[in-house]
Amino acid sequence: MVGKIISKLFFKLSGWKLVGNLTSDNRRCVMIAAPHTSNWDFIYARAAFYLMDAPIRFTIKKEFMRFPFGGLLKSMGALPIDRSRNTRMVDAMINIFKTHKEDMCVMVTPEGTRKYQPRWRRGFYHVAIGAGVPIVLGYLDYAKKEAGIGPTFYPTGDIEADMESILAFYRTKTAKFPENGVR
Repeated sequence: MVGKIISKLFFKLSGWKLVGNLTSDNRRCVMIAAPHTSNWDFIYARAAFYLMDAPIRFTIKKEFMRFPFGGLLKSMGALPIDRSRNTRMVDAMINIFKTHKEDMCVMVTPEGTRKYQPRWRRGFYHVAIGAGVPIVLGYLDYAKKEAGIGPTFYPTGDIEADMESILAFYRTKTAKFPENGVR
């Protein structure tokens, strides 16, 4: 409740708007959060998810879940991953979907960094296939001051064709630092 009120005020003061929302058939998904070129991206995205009442979760190394930030991160949707067991991130995320039966969108930033990456990491795609969930295209567009939900994408198994379709959507969105965005 408090998160939603603060988010509404934040969007109003910054001139941003929310476009779209999750529907009942895509509230259990992998959600791409892109373009990701600034630390501000997390703030706008998290505010948008509060406004949507979206069941957003994100993975984080379990070591970050300790005092003083653990409680705050957990309340914001953090899912700790134990990397000490040599767990592959894709396998760990698939396991999260298998053990959590409730609606849950696991947010990923496929660039893996805020700097320009000529090729996105594809783990999110493999997670969606392994968990049997769709991929929702979440975005921030700084030119339009929009945080939104694009199409829901169902992977076909043809990763090259699917990635081109996904990237085509993001090429229409303006990053905070466009030189680091999708090309």
